[in-house]
Amino acid sequence: MSSINLYSEAEQLEKKLNGACLDTRLALQPSVTKVIDRMRQEGMHIPSRLRQLDAALCEDAMEAQFDNLPV
Repeated sequence: MSSINLYSEAEQLEKKLNGACLDTRLALQPSVTKVIDRMRQEGMHIPSRLRQLDAALCEDAMEAQFDNLPV
């Protein structure tokens, strides 16, 4: 996949995530991580906003795993 396509895919995901509910964020988190991984493999520059978005989504996913644990 070309670098232009990866940047375009990342931008589309960012737009979907802008103001999205938690369920949508959790559903799209794996896609964001995959795009960033592909960008790394291609040796592309990953904008800091994408790295921050991925980190926030991963954090949301981790917290969601613990929401259903009994206390």
